[in-house]
Amino acid sequence: MKLILASRSPRRHDILQWMGIPFETDICTAAEDLPDSLSAADAVQMLALRKAQYVQQAHPDALVLGADTVVELNGAILGKPDSEEKAVAYLSELQGKTHTVYTGVALLYSNRKDVRVCKTEVTFRPMSELEIQWYVKTGEPMDKAGAYGLQGLGSVFVDRIKGNYFNVIGLPAPLVYEMLLDSGFMTQERQMLL
Repeated sequence: MKLILASRSPRRHDILQWMGIPFETDICTAAEDLPDSLSAADAVQMLALRKAQYVQQAHPDALVLGADTVVELNGAILGKPDSEEKAVAYLSELQGKTHTVYTGVALLYSNRKDVRVCKTEVTFRPMSELEIQWYVKTGEPMDKAGAYGLQGLGSVFVDRIKGNYFNVIGLPAPLVYEMLLDSGFMTQERQMLL
């Protein structure tokens, strides 16, 4: 059985490659709108499942992995900014504070679904307006939840994290590994042979 990653994210692609897991990619174009009443944890699980179900239609005999990541600060969900102004606003809110990153992961296979969530706390150091403007002008914040990339230039603004590092990048490697073991797609013995 093959594994299909339902994502266009280069970061999720890289994480699966780093894990040594064979997979193919199929891009999901399903809508990402959600009811306002959902918590961040529920929202990412719903979107991860929606993405996996969308791609599963084209790959009914495969395992399909979907994921979605958001940043939450004081009950507000910060997704990907749709403008430089919004990126500046997000970073201005995040600077000097601790926020939570949620990633929902959905694995569909053999008429079964496994949907889970991972949570990581991230603390930003204080940032000046000049630093925020510079960072936004680099373009890095524009395709990332919360308007920053922990694995890139944004790392200089992160003081500490509590939880899984890969979760903040967009795919919690330990959780995905556990889900793939639970599904029977891989065994610990098979992983050792890769």
